[in-house]
Amino acid sequence: MYLDNAATSFPKPEIVYEAVLHAMRDVGASPGRGGYRQSLEAGRILFQTRETAAQFFSVSDSSRIIFTQNATGALNLALHGTLNAGDHVITTSMEHNSLLRPLYTLRNKGVEVTIVPAGHDGVVSVEEIRLAMRANTRMIAIGHVSNVCGAVQPIRQVGELCRDSGALFLVDAAQSAGYLPIDVESAAIDLLAVPGHKGLLGPGGTGFLYVAPHVQLKPVIQGGTGSHSTAEEQPLVVPDGFEAGTHNMPGIAGLQAGMEFLLERGVVALHQHEQMLLAQAERTLRGISGVTVYGPSDSRDRCSVLSFTASGVDSALLAAELDHCFDIAVRAGLQCAPLAHRTLGTLPGGTVRLSPGWSTTREEIAFFSGAVVECIDKIRNSA
Repeated sequence: MYLDNAATSFPKPEIVYEAVLHAMRDVGASPGRGGYRQSLEAGRILFQTRETAAQFFSVSDSSRIIFTQNATGALNLALHGTLNAGDHVITTSMEHNSLLRPLYTLRNKGVEVTIVPAGHDGVVSVEEIRLAMRANTRMIAIGHVSNVCGAVQPIRQVGELCRDSGALFLVDAAQSAGYLPIDVESAAIDLLAVPGHKGLLGPGGTGFLYVAPHVQLKPVIQGGTGSHSTAEEQPLVVPDGFEAGTHNMPGIAGLQAGMEFLLERGVVALHQHEQMLLAQAERTLRGISGVTVYGPSDSRDRCSVLSFTASGVDSALLAAELDHCFDIAVRAGLQCAPLAHRTLGTLPGGTVRLSPGWSTTREEIAFFSGAVVECIDKIRNSA
Protein backbone atom coordinates (compact mmCIF):
# COMPACT_ATOMS: atom_id res chain seq x y z
CA MET A 1 0.00 0.00 0.00
CA TYR A 2 1.51 3.29 -1.11
CA LEU A 3 0.97 6.25 1.25
CA ASP A 4 3.87 8.53 0.31
CA ASN A 5 2.20 10.69 -2.32
CA ALA A 6 3.74 13.84 -0.84
CA ALA A 7 7.09 12.59 -2.16
CA THR A 8 5.84 11.25 -5.50
CA SER A 9 2.26 10.41 -6.40
CA PHE A 10 1.62 6.77 -7.25
CA PRO A 11 -0.06 5.16 -9.04
CA LYS A 12 -0.72 7.59 -11.87
CA PRO A 13 -4.02 7.62 -13.75
CA GLU A 14 -3.95 5.27 -16.72
CA ILE A 15 -4.12 8.16 -19.19
CA VAL A 16 -0.75 9.39 -17.88
CA TYR A 17 0.96 6.10 -18.78
CA GLU A 18 -0.73 6.14 -22.18
CA ALA A 19 0.44 9.70 -22.88
CA VAL A 20 4.03 8.84 -21.95
CA LEU A 21 4.03 5.82 -24.25
CA HIS A 22 2.48 7.83 -27.10
CA ALA A 23 5.23 10.46 -26.82
CA MET A 24 7.94 7.79 -26.82
CA ARG A 25 6.55 5.37 -29.42
CA ASP A 26 4.64 7.59 -31.82
CA VAL A 27 6.25 11.04 -31.54
CA GLY A 28 9.86 10.55 -30.51
CA ALA A 29 11.16 13.89 -31.79
CA SER A 30 12.01 17.15 -30.05
CA PRO A 31 9.91 20.30 -30.51
CA GLY A 32 11.36 23.22 -32.44
CA ARG A 33 14.14 21.12 -33.93
CA GLY A 34 12.62 20.41 -37.32
CA GLY A 35 9.71 20.99 -39.69
CA TYR A 36 8.72 17.34 -40.07
CA ARG A 37 5.57 15.77 -38.67
CA GLN A 38 7.00 14.28 -35.45
CA SER A 39 8.72 17.51 -34.42
CA LEU A 40 5.56 19.51 -35.11
CA GLU A 41 3.54 17.03 -33.01
CA ALA A 42 6.05 17.39 -30.17
CA GLY A 43 5.63 21.16 -30.42
CA ARG A 44 1.87 20.77 -30.22
CA ILE A 45 2.16 18.65 -27.05
CA LEU A 46 4.54 21.19 -25.51
CA PHE A 47 2.24 24.10 -26.32
CA GLN A 48 -0.90 22.30 -25.12
CA THR A 49 0.73 21.36 -21.82
CA ARG A 50 1.74 24.98 -21.33
CA GLU A 51 -1.84 26.05 -22.06
CA THR A 52 -3.27 23.53 -19.60
CA ALA A 53 -0.83 24.62 -16.88
CA ALA A 54 -1.86 28.22 -17.50
CA GLN A 55 -5.51 27.27 -17.18
CA PHE A 56 -4.79 25.32 -14.00
CA PHE A 57 -3.18 28.27 -12.22
CA SER A 58 -5.15 31.14 -13.83
CA VAL A 59 -2.19 32.39 -15.86
CA SER A 60 -3.27 34.70 -18.68
CA ASP A 61 -0.21 34.13 -20.92
CA SER A 62 0.98 30.52 -21.21
CA SER A 63 4.41 31.61 -22.49
CA ARG A 64 5.14 32.60 -18.89
CA ILE A 65 5.23 28.87 -18.00
CA ILE A 66 8.86 27.66 -18.10
CA PHE A 67 9.38 23.90 -17.97
CA THR A 68 11.99 22.58 -15.54
CA GLN A 69 13.05 19.13 -14.39
CA ASN A 70 11.21 19.50 -11.05
CA ALA A 71 10.18 22.10 -8.46
CA THR A 72 13.78 22.23 -7.21
CA GLY A 73 14.91 23.36 -10.66
CA ALA A 74 12.11 25.92 -10.72
CA LEU A 75 13.11 27.31 -7.31
CA ASN A 76 16.76 27.57 -8.32
CA LEU A 77 15.81 29.42 -11.50
CA ALA A 78 13.52 31.77 -9.55
CA LEU A 79 16.15 32.56 -6.92
CA HIS A 80 19.37 32.63 -8.95
CA GLY A 81 17.55 34.29 -11.83
CA THR A 82 16.35 37.31 -9.84
CA LEU A 83 18.53 37.94 -6.78
CA ASN A 84 21.77 39.90 -6.53
CA ALA A 85 24.21 40.85 -3.78
CA GLY A 86 22.62 43.42 -1.50
CA ASP A 87 19.09 42.10 -1.97
CA HIS A 88 17.15 40.99 1.10
CA VAL A 89 14.97 37.86 1.11
CA ILE A 90 12.46 36.78 3.75
CA THR A 91 11.63 33.11 4.14
CA THR A 92 10.35 30.92 6.99
CA SER A 93 11.43 28.14 9.29
CA MET A 94 9.02 25.68 7.62
CA GLU A 95 10.78 25.50 4.28
CA HIS A 96 12.12 22.48 2.42
CA ASN A 97 15.83 22.30 1.61
CA SER A 98 14.95 22.86 -2.06
CA LEU A 99 14.24 26.46 -1.12
CA LEU A 100 16.65 26.88 1.78
CA ARG A 101 19.83 25.55 0.21
CA PRO A 102 19.79 27.87 -2.82
CA LEU A 103 19.18 30.73 -0.38
CA TYR A 104 22.15 29.65 1.76
CA THR A 105 24.30 29.63 -1.39
CA LEU A 106 23.10 33.10 -2.34
CA ARG A 107 23.70 34.31 1.21
CA ASN A 108 27.37 33.41 0.72
CA LYS A 109 27.31 35.66 -2.36
CA GLY A 110 25.98 38.73 -0.58
CA VAL A 111 22.22 38.19 -0.51
CA GLU A 112 20.74 38.92 2.93
CA VAL A 113 18.37 36.22 4.23
CA THR A 114 15.92 36.48 7.13
CA ILE A 115 14.22 33.30 8.33
CA VAL A 116 10.98 34.11 10.16
CA PRO A 117 10.11 31.41 12.73
CA ALA A 118 6.70 29.80 12.47
CA GLY A 119 4.52 28.99 15.45
CA HIS A 120 4.52 25.58 17.08
CA ASP A 121 1.68 24.58 14.75
CA GLY A 122 3.82 25.32 11.70
CA VAL A 123 1.86 28.40 10.61
CA VAL A 124 3.74 31.64 9.92
CA SER A 125 2.43 34.97 11.18
CA VAL A 126 1.88 37.56 8.45
CA GLU A 127 2.66 40.26 11.01
CA GLU A 128 6.04 38.66 11.77
CA ILE A 129 6.82 38.69 8.06
CA ARG A 130 5.77 42.34 7.81
CA LEU A 131 8.04 43.27 10.72
CA ALA A 132 10.98 41.54 9.00
CA MET A 133 10.66 43.67 5.87
CA ARG A 134 13.35 46.24 5.04
CA ALA A 135 13.91 48.92 2.45
CA ASN A 136 15.99 46.44 0.39
CA THR A 137 13.59 43.49 0.70
CA ARG A 138 13.58 42.12 -2.83
CA MET A 139 11.59 38.93 -2.26
CA ILE A 140 9.44 36.92 0.12
CA ALA A 141 9.83 33.20 -0.57
CA ILE A 142 7.46 30.78 1.12
CA GLY A 143 6.12 27.26 0.79
CA HIS A 144 2.34 27.20 0.39
CA VAL A 145 1.95 23.95 2.36
CA SER A 146 4.44 22.36 4.75
CA ASN A 147 5.69 19.02 3.50
CA VAL A 148 6.20 17.98 7.15
CA CYS A 149 2.91 18.77 8.88
CA GLY A 150 0.63 20.07 6.11
CA ALA A 151 0.26 23.57 7.58
CA VAL A 152 -1.30 25.88 4.98
CA GLN A 153 0.37 29.28 4.93
CA PRO A 154 -1.61 32.54 4.39
CA ILE A 155 -0.25 33.23 0.92
CA ARG A 156 -2.95 35.72 -0.07
CA GLN A 157 -2.11 38.00 2.85
CA VAL A 158 1.62 37.62 2.19
CA GLY A 159 0.96 38.41 -1.46
CA GLU A 160 -0.74 41.63 -0.41
CA LEU A 161 2.38 42.59 1.57
CA CYS A 162 4.50 42.03 -1.51
CA ARG A 163 2.13 43.92 -3.77
CA ASP A 164 2.14 46.93 -1.41
CA SER A 165 5.92 46.95 -0.94
CA GLY A 166 7.05 46.05 -4.45
CA ALA A 167 8.84 42.89 -3.30
CA LEU A 168 8.67 39.77 -5.45
CA PHE A 169 6.53 36.92 -4.14
CA LEU A 170 7.89 33.41 -4.72
CA VAL A 171 5.61 30.51 -3.75
CA ASP A 172 6.82 26.92 -3.51
CA ALA A 173 3.73 24.92 -4.50
CA ALA A 174 5.35 21.48 -4.10
CA GLN A 175 2.67 20.31 -1.66
CA SER A 176 -0.27 22.40 -2.84
CA ALA A 177 -0.33 22.19 -6.65
CA GLY A 178 -3.06 19.72 -7.51
CA TYR A 179 -4.41 19.77 -3.95
CA LEU A 180 -5.56 23.37 -3.51
CA PRO A 181 -6.83 25.87 -6.11
CA ILE A 182 -4.14 28.48 -6.89
CA ASP A 183 -4.80 31.70 -8.76
CA VAL A 184 -1.48 33.46 -9.32
CA GLU A 185 -2.98 36.82 -10.18
CA SER A 186 -5.46 37.14 -7.31
CA ALA A 187 -2.81 35.92 -4.84
CA ALA A 188 -0.23 38.38 -6.27
CA ILE A 189 2.22 35.55 -6.97
CA ASP A 190 5.16 36.66 -9.11
CA LEU A 191 6.97 33.31 -9.23
CA LEU A 192 5.32 29.92 -8.72
CA ALA A 193 7.44 26.76 -8.52
CA VAL A 194 5.50 23.59 -9.35
CA PRO A 195 6.51 19.91 -9.46
CA GLY A 196 4.88 17.66 -12.02
CA HIS A 197 5.30 14.37 -10.18
CA LYS A 198 3.34 15.07 -7.00
CA GLY A 199 -0.20 16.47 -6.87
CA LEU A 200 -0.38 17.06 -10.63
CA LEU A 201 0.01 13.27 -11.13
CA GLY A 202 2.67 13.57 -13.83
CA PRO A 203 5.88 11.56 -14.27
CA GLY A 204 9.12 12.25 -12.44
CA GLY A 205 11.53 14.74 -13.96
CA THR A 206 8.82 17.30 -14.71
CA GLY A 207 7.88 20.68 -13.31
CA PHE A 208 7.68 24.34 -14.22
CA LEU A 209 8.11 27.90 -13.04
CA TYR A 210 5.50 30.57 -13.62
CA VAL A 211 7.07 34.00 -14.08
CA ALA A 212 4.91 37.12 -14.00
CA PRO A 213 5.30 39.50 -16.99
CA HIS A 214 6.97 42.25 -14.95
CA VAL A 215 9.68 39.96 -13.52
CA GLN A 216 13.10 40.28 -15.13
CA LEU A 217 14.61 36.80 -15.04
CA LYS A 218 18.17 35.77 -15.89
CA PRO A 219 18.84 32.33 -17.44
CA VAL A 220 20.89 30.01 -15.24
CA ILE A 221 21.53 27.41 -18.00
CA GLN A 222 22.83 28.27 -21.44
CA GLY A 223 22.50 26.20 -24.60
CA GLY A 224 20.40 25.41 -27.62
CA THR A 225 16.82 26.62 -27.65
CA GLY A 226 15.62 25.76 -31.15
CA SER A 227 15.26 29.48 -31.84
CA HIS A 228 17.47 32.61 -31.98
CA SER A 229 20.30 30.34 -33.13
CA THR A 230 22.55 33.14 -34.40
CA ALA A 231 22.71 34.86 -30.99
CA GLU A 232 25.97 34.28 -29.13
CA GLU A 233 24.39 34.91 -25.75
CA GLN A 234 21.41 33.12 -24.26
CA PRO A 235 18.21 34.83 -25.44
CA LEU A 236 16.08 36.37 -22.70
CA VAL A 237 12.79 35.60 -24.45
CA VAL A 238 10.34 33.41 -22.55
CA PRO A 239 9.99 30.53 -22.56
CA ASP A 240 12.66 29.52 -25.13
CA GLY A 241 15.64 31.18 -23.48
CA PHE A 242 15.00 29.41 -20.19
CA GLU A 243 14.47 25.89 -21.58
CA ALA A 244 17.90 25.20 -23.05
CA GLY A 245 18.47 21.66 -24.29
CA THR A 246 16.13 18.81 -25.08
CA HIS A 247 12.76 18.75 -23.38
CA ASN A 248 11.54 15.72 -21.43
CA MET A 249 8.73 15.16 -23.93
CA PRO A 250 7.43 11.84 -22.50
CA GLY A 251 7.30 13.48 -19.08
CA ILE A 252 5.64 16.64 -20.36
CA ALA A 253 3.05 14.60 -22.26
CA GLY A 254 2.31 12.67 -19.07
CA LEU A 255 2.07 15.89 -17.10
CA GLN A 256 -0.49 17.20 -19.56
CA ALA A 257 -2.56 14.04 -19.07
CA GLY A 258 -2.28 14.31 -15.28
CA MET A 259 -3.54 17.89 -15.27
CA GLU A 260 -6.38 17.01 -17.64
CA PHE A 261 -7.37 14.20 -15.26
CA LEU A 262 -7.44 16.63 -12.34
CA LEU A 263 -9.44 19.22 -14.26
CA GLU A 264 -12.00 16.56 -15.16
CA ARG A 265 -12.28 15.14 -11.65
CA GLY A 266 -12.05 18.52 -9.93
CA VAL A 267 -9.23 19.63 -7.64
CA VAL A 268 -11.65 20.51 -4.85
CA ALA A 269 -13.38 17.12 -5.00
CA LEU A 270 -10.09 15.22 -4.88
CA HIS A 271 -8.86 17.41 -2.04
CA GLN A 272 -12.01 16.65 -0.05
CA HIS A 273 -11.49 12.92 -0.66
CA GLU A 274 -7.93 13.05 0.64
CA GLN A 275 -8.89 15.23 3.62
CA MET A 276 -11.56 12.69 4.54
CA LEU A 277 -8.96 9.92 4.50
CA LEU A 278 -6.55 11.93 6.65
CA ALA A 279 -9.32 12.68 9.15
CA GLN A 280 -10.11 8.96 9.32
CA ALA A 281 -6.47 8.12 10.07
CA GLU A 282 -6.16 10.95 12.59
CA ARG A 283 -9.09 9.65 14.65
CA THR A 284 -7.30 6.34 15.16
CA LEU A 285 -3.88 7.88 15.78
CA ARG A 286 -5.15 10.29 18.42
CA GLY A 287 -6.63 7.33 20.27
CA ILE A 288 -3.24 5.64 20.66
CA SER A 289 -1.43 6.35 23.92
CA GLY A 290 1.62 8.57 23.45
CA VAL A 291 0.89 9.53 19.83
CA THR A 292 1.24 13.20 18.87
CA VAL A 293 -0.11 14.64 15.62
CA TYR A 294 1.65 17.78 14.36
CA GLY A 295 0.43 20.88 12.59
CA PRO A 296 -2.66 23.06 13.08
CA SER A 297 -5.26 21.56 15.39
CA ASP A 298 -8.03 22.26 12.88
CA SER A 299 -7.66 19.81 9.99
CA ARG A 300 -9.08 22.45 7.62
CA ASP A 301 -5.83 24.36 8.11
CA ARG A 302 -3.80 21.34 7.01
CA CYS A 303 -3.42 19.83 3.56
CA SER A 304 -2.26 16.58 1.95
CA VAL A 305 -0.16 15.11 4.79
CA LEU A 306 -0.46 13.87 8.37
CA SER A 307 2.68 13.74 10.50
CA PHE A 308 2.93 11.99 13.87
CA THR A 309 5.24 10.47 16.46
CA ALA A 310 4.72 7.81 19.12
CA SER A 311 6.50 8.16 22.46
CA GLY A 312 9.19 5.55 22.98
CA VAL A 313 9.07 4.55 19.30
CA ASP A 314 11.69 5.55 16.75
CA SER A 315 9.95 6.99 13.68
CA ALA A 316 12.28 5.26 11.23
CA LEU A 317 11.77 1.92 12.98
CA LEU A 318 7.99 2.32 12.90
CA ALA A 319 8.09 3.07 9.16
CA ALA A 320 10.33 0.04 8.61
CA GLU A 321 7.93 -2.21 10.51
CA LEU A 322 4.99 -0.94 8.47
CA ASP A 323 6.93 -1.72 5.30
CA HIS A 324 8.30 -5.14 6.25
CA CYS A 325 5.25 -6.51 8.07
CA PHE A 326 2.37 -4.89 6.17
CA ASP A 327 3.84 -3.64 2.86
CA ILE A 328 2.83 -0.07 3.72
CA ALA A 329 4.98 2.75 2.34
CA VAL A 330 5.19 5.92 4.45
CA ARG A 331 7.93 8.53 4.89
CA ALA A 332 9.87 8.78 8.14
CA GLY A 333 12.61 11.13 9.33
CA LEU A 334 13.20 14.80 8.58
CA GLN A 335 11.59 14.96 5.10
CA CYS A 336 14.42 17.29 3.91
CA ALA A 337 13.11 20.07 6.18
CA PRO A 338 15.28 20.24 9.33
CA LEU A 339 14.22 23.77 10.32
CA ALA A 340 10.58 22.71 10.21
CA HIS A 341 11.30 19.86 12.60
CA ARG A 342 13.16 22.21 14.91
CA THR A 343 10.10 24.46 14.85
CA LEU A 344 7.76 21.57 15.62
CA GLY A 345 10.06 20.09 18.26
CA THR A 346 10.62 16.81 16.41
CA LEU A 347 14.41 16.87 16.02
CA PRO A 348 16.42 14.70 15.75
CA GLY A 349 14.23 11.71 14.95
CA GLY A 350 11.60 13.42 12.84
CA THR A 351 8.12 12.07 12.28
CA VAL A 352 6.18 9.43 10.41
CA ARG A 353 4.36 11.07 7.51
CA LEU A 354 1.22 9.71 5.88
CA SER A 355 0.09 11.12 2.54
CA PRO A 356 -2.78 9.40 0.68
CA GLY A 357 -3.55 9.97 -2.97
CA TRP A 358 -6.38 10.16 -5.45
CA SER A 359 -6.80 6.37 -5.57
CA THR A 360 -6.44 5.65 -1.83
CA THR A 361 -9.56 4.12 -0.26
CA ARG A 362 -11.15 4.18 3.19
CA GLU A 363 -10.44 0.46 3.48
CA GLU A 364 -6.74 1.06 2.93
CA ILE A 365 -6.66 3.76 5.60
CA ALA A 366 -8.43 1.40 8.02
CA PHE A 367 -5.78 -1.25 7.26
CA PHE A 368 -3.02 1.33 7.80
CA SER A 369 -4.51 2.43 11.12
CA GLY A 370 -4.70 -1.11 12.42
CA ALA A 371 -1.15 -1.79 11.28
CA VAL A 372 0.15 1.28 13.14
CA VAL A 373 -1.46 0.04 16.37
CA GLU A 374 0.13 -3.40 15.96
CA CYS A 375 3.56 -2.03 15.09
CA ILE A 376 3.64 0.43 17.99
CA ASP A 377 2.60 -2.33 20.42
CA LYS A 378 5.25 -4.66 19.00
CA ILE A 379 8.05 -2.08 19.28
CA ARG A 380 7.06 -1.01 22.78
CA ASN A 381 6.76 -4.60 24.02
CA SER A 382 10.16 -5.51 22.68
CA ALA A 383 11.92 -2.52 24.24
